[in-house]
Amino acid sequence: MKEVIAKRLLELRGNIPREEAASAIRVSVSALQMYENAQRIPRDEIKVRIAEYYHKSVQEIFFDHKEHDSCYLSNKR
Repeated sequence: MKEVIAKRLLELRGNIPREEAASAIRVSVSALQMYENAQRIPRDEIKVRIAEYYHKSVQEIFFDHKEHDSCYLSNKR
């Protein structure tokens, strides 16, 4: 899951310099780099700031949208 989040964060940042994004989110450059390199998952309060910065929901960035097989199967009954 860390890899999926890291990929989403990199895509969202796009061409924005890491220093600029980190400053706006109020985290260190090294912290943002760790999130984008799948080394760490941010704390909840930082997730909120990241989502606000990128104009996305926390759900969109940090949680998987795929249906799980068990959910899919239970809906088919």
